[in-house]
Amino acid sequence: MNMNTDELDSPNNSDNEQLDKTVNDATPKTEEEDSNNTTGIADESPEDYGNSEQIEQTSISDEDSNSSSDMVEQSESLEDPNNLEKMILSTGIRVGTPIKTKFMTSFITRANPEGLYILDISKTLARIDVAAKFIGRTNIANVAVTSAREYGKTPIEKFCELTGARGIFGRFMPGTFTNPSLPKYLEPEIVIVTDPQADEQAVLEATRAGVPVIALSNSDNITSKVDLVIPSNNRGRKALATVYWLLTKEVLKKQGKIKSDSEMPLTIDDFEAKLVEELI
Repeated sequence: MNMNTDELDSPNNSDNEQLDKTVNDATPKTEEEDSNNTTGIADESPEDYGNSEQIEQTSISDEDSNSSSDMVEQSESLEDPNNLEKMILSTGIRVGTPIKTKFMTSFITRANPEGLYILDISKTLARIDVAAKFIGRTNIANVAVTSAREYGKTPIEKFCELTGARGIFGRFMPGTFTNPSLPKYLEPEIVIVTDPQADEQAVLEATRAGVPVIALSNSDNITSKVDLVIPSNNRGRKALATVYWLLTKEVLKKQGKIKSDSEMPLTIDDFEAKLVEELI
């Protein structure tokens, strides 16, 4: 598949044609939105874009609270769109890296005082909606999700648990999508990756097999083999949990399993990977 600088591949089958049209209809195009902060939320000032704990300005929930109180607190927040936006932004979901590629330029609004590129949250949410619609037209059992990043494993476990998608955990075995003789050979209809660089093998094999690729992509990612980019911080624990929580929520709506945000059965905290020291 050949990519242009708008990062959406030229379609090579009917699925990609539908994806192309849906993306074009859903993605904000205004140049002013690309160069200005339209959220009204103060710039994040992280010391480390990969550590979402340093990115946070407000806490999503008390670490010591139990899951029941978390669920009540989140449900109340979801009733107000403004609260939901603040909750999402507090996770550092839009904080990029000090580097940007030509593929990600259209998803960047500006650089913050620390020199980190800030991603356009409106485009992130629009792309999540596009991805959910595309996934909703597919047999969910044929959607493969993988993450080479440790902090991405818990989020995809929860995504697969709630939606029915197929998770690929641990090391991605070369030939998984291209070698029928392998015991764990798969023929997915859609592949979702957490980072197009870290999950390069999965992206390459999906491309060879003609399978559309949806990728969480940061400001420094090269997305030449990605069909649908979801611009987001794909390094931080809370950011990854938030992106997959949002995607899960929208997919569940398309599946008819929930009707509103407040019916989401798990919280963002449930999607968050634990730190190593927390597991000891």
